[in-house]
Amino acid sequence: MPKPLLFLITLFMVVSCAQPEARKPVSQSSGSFVNASVSRNQKLVAQQEAAIKEVIAKDTTTTYTASENGFWFSKTVTDSSTTYLPQFGDRLVFDYQVEDIYGNVIYPKAQISPRSYVMDQQELITGLRQALKMMHAGESMTLFLPSYTAYGYYGDDNKIGINYPLKVKVDLKSIEPQSKNESNN
Repeated sequence: MPKPLLFLITLFMVVSCAQPEARKPVSQSSGSFVNASVSRNQKLVAQQEAAIKEVIAKDTTTTYTASENGFWFSKTVTDSSTTYLPQFGDRLVFDYQVEDIYGNVIYPKAQISPRSYVMDQQELITGLRQALKMMHAGESMTLFLPSYTAYGYYGDDNKIGINYPLKVKVDLKSIEPQSKNESNN
């Protein structure tokens, strides 16, 4: 074999055995999309909270309290003899009605009640779930829920649109502690 050909074959084998080098990314993300999304969401929350506070301010007959979970509530006690608060796994029976924040009924109580719910083991909008944890059997609450504690970005694919704040009236009828639920199974 001629020497130049042998040299080329050897050179080709040495070059082909080299480790591939990592390529640099074509574009680098600066996080501007995330920053814009955060800013947009902060504005949306501020608008919804302002609208809710305006409605609450007009209701001079009821006192509303801001919860740690981002919604406002007013509680009415109809039976003060119970002191038990719902715990994980308890079965609750409640009635509720869903309205827009101005009081226009979206889902009337007769259409969606009564509802049986096992605490923290079934799907329920965040604001309503958190409110039920604060209630005793026999109590009623009126809730003002910003969209992020209600149906959020998706709505309910029916009557509630995206990013829609709600007013929910809920009556907790009964609480069956988990220990009784387990003995019935």
